[in-house]
Amino acid sequence: MAAPGENMRINADRLWDTLMDMAKIGPGIAGGNNRQTLTDEDGEGRKLFQSWCEQAGMSMGVDTMGNMFFTRPGTDPDALPVYVGSHLDTQPTGGKYDGVLGVLAGLELVRSMNDLDIRTKHPIVVTNWTNEEGARFAPAMLASGVFAGVHAQDFAYDRKDPEGKRFGDELKRIGWIGDEVVGARKMHAYFEYHIEQGPILEAENKQIGVVTHCQGLWWLEFTLTGREAHTGSTPMNLRVNAGLAMARIIEMVQGVAIAEQPGAVGGVGQVFFSPNSRNVLPGKVVFTVDIRSPDKEKLDRMRAKIEAEAPEITDALGVGCSIEAIGHFEPVTFDPTLVTAVRNAAERLGYSHMNLISGAGHDACWTAKVAPSTMVMCPCVGGLSHNEAEDISKEWAAAGCDVLLHAVVETAGIVE
Repeated sequence: MAAPGENMRINADRLWDTLMDMAKIGPGIAGGNNRQTLTDEDGEGRKLFQSWCEQAGMSMGVDTMGNMFFTRPGTDPDALPVYVGSHLDTQPTGGKYDGVLGVLAGLELVRSMNDLDIRTKHPIVVTNWTNEEGARFAPAMLASGVFAGVHAQDFAYDRKDPEGKRFGDELKRIGWIGDEVVGARKMHAYFEYHIEQGPILEAENKQIGVVTHCQGLWWLEFTLTGREAHTGSTPMNLRVNAGLAMARIIEMVQGVAIAEQPGAVGGVGQVFFSPNSRNVLPGKVVFTVDIRSPDKEKLDRMRAKIEAEAPEITDALGVGCSIEAIGHFEPVTFDPTLVTAVRNAAERLGYSHMNLISGAGHDACWTAKVAPSTMVMCPCVGGLSHNEAEDISKEWAAAGCDVLLHAVVETAGIVE
């Protein structure tokens, strides 16, 4: 298919303005956002996104997981659509760009195609996936996982947040249960634009990340059972200290990941102590170990080591231990043809670029199971993400969106 001309660009100011307008919904306390999935704020953000897409001439479809699909028709009614998307939900202390950039960049490329009167053979569909973050309802990438057949919808509907509220009930409450069967849609290709969430592009002074692979992941939830006791009056040799066991497991996870360098990471980001009182040793500790690698053998080896060594640690302290795998996806190799389209677009536009392996999970990891998929990334300041201080520049955002526009239009087929 013909490549678009290098003078084809998006409207950088308009893209930036939409990002700032969306950020007004569910503001955080330190400049970012708290727009967690299936909250009232999520519902409000969805309504705003719907209004923008319909103003751009797109028609909406919503499936029973609340995934939103906005279609710009192609000239061939039998051609499968090219999908572009990401997510509008955020972490509890999230930034203004994680996920949101990819959704609103999809909107901007359609707006720019309208401005430039560009027609394509294949339809373009801009997508907002429900509950990518997994912050409120684990696991992450839940709705795209149902779409790809990784999870059953009943499983998803039964997920509970920390307050015991069910995913299915909250989706109904905010009014975003659609009538489409999840996964019934077929894709010609899927593109996802995202901030890097890491420091490599900025450190290497590159504008574009051409994403070739995505790391695999295991989330292992540990439940440690000790004995609640007074921190001041319980002798050290008589303690059954679940907190100490957790600390030793975290140190062990660090060692397991270090032993698998390069290309492996591991750590703990979430811990719940019970009763979580200053002067009471915890009777119960629940925490999640997050391990990742683009190498399946390393990933599986890390999991096996952690699950073998943790009980040895807890047994020595008299602490009970159970481990449940609550999140997983295999390492992903993105479609070589689409990766090449992204790389060629960056070169055609004169943007500096480099190959990247995504350190984070994304909806594209699941769509890759059912359709050719790839990702585009832009830098973020200091590599910081999942943090209200997350930041990018308008120029970075626009460069990646330009590349996205070119790769998508080329894949969808320009009609002269």
